Amino acid sequence: MNDEAKLPNAPDIGDYLKVFACTAVMLQTILGLALQTHPSLAVQAGIGITYNLIKFTAPAFIVGILYTTIRVTGGTNLTYHGYLGQMWHSLFVPTILWTAIYLLAMPWVQQVSHDHTPVQFAWQFVNGNAAPHLWYNSMMLQFIILMPVFWGLAKWCGKRSKHGIVTLVATVIIYFSWIIFYDLQVFHGPHMRDWYLLDRLFISFLLYGVLGVLAWQYRDFTAHFLRKWWLTITLAAIAAFIWINVELFSFKFPILLTNAPYYKPSMAIYDLAVIGLISTLAVVQIKRRLPITQTIHIMANYAYPAFLSNVFWDQLLWLAFGRKLTIAQPVAGIVMTYVGTWVLSFASAVIIHWVWTRIREWSSK
Repeated sequence: MNDEAKLPNAPDIGDYLKVFACTAVMLQTILGLALQTHPSLAVQAGIGITYNLIKFTAPAFIVGILYTTIRVTGGTNLTYHGYLGQMWHSLFVPTILWTAIYLLAMPWVQQVSHDHTPVQFAWQFVNGNAAPHLWYNSMMLQFIILMPVFWGLAKWCGKRSKHGIVTLVATVIIYFSWIIFYDLQVFHGPHMRDWYLLDRLFISFLLYGVLGVLAWQYRDFTAHFLRKWWLTITLAAIAAFIWINVELFSFKFPILLTNAPYYKPSMAIYDLAVIGLISTLAVVQIKRRLPITQTIHIMANYAYPAFLSNVFWDQLLWLAFGRKLTIAQPVAGIVMTYVGTWVLSFASAVIIHWVWTRIREWSSK
């Protein structure tokens, strides 16, 4: 793991988490579309189980972003202004452009409500309801804006284990208190409809951001812990996976994916276990210097723009052939739509990055 500290452009745990999260999240929307075809109970059950299996994406992305950001920027001379300048080009501009595309070219993918006035359009633009996946942007960009807080936390923790323990314990208490509150008050609670925007408030993913910071600050301990306890983590993941499926199917049929939110103790435990397993894989492969680590590193650079575009591509494929094929052959329809979406999302990310780089080079001359 020491190579990560010496080489800013070296692959790291964050790369693996971002690539796995991006790859998995593209399937979530497609599973939702498949449910709209009113499949058989057996297919619905398979969709629900698969959805729960990949319901680790947003937490994994946050851990990955914070891990890599603290690794690359912590202890450098980079100012907050300079950091925001970098993020403006790599995150904010793509978010603005893709949000505009969804609102103007695909208004039917809006969530909760649709815009009918300029004010409603502006509200949909920033609240994450412009497309099924953009709620995540509203949440993640809060972590980018709050990055000085996490830099300060990393500096305060340093290599002092007591500070790390205090930080972790306090964060776990705050986080699980929050999701228990959410579970009781919002998820099928009295404020299910009027407080739904709490799901994209940064505190709903605070634990994962702090874990990203701590995983880097105590990277030697992290690597040792993961290699030693990977089997226990695997068993925890299996137990939590059974738990979240029991909870989902307790709502009976038809399956509603909204009944499998991130904000439950069971899902949090499952997410943490899966993040641990992905991180273990990263630790082992990076330690062995396997060629695949460079591939993962390159893909991680395109994970976020690929994520932004995935609903655009899955809508085109779904309307072109996906819906008809899924009605006739559910598994084939889902798989083909998903594979096509993944390929087009990453391909478009690479092409857009190349074009944007050329434009910036030309404009700077």
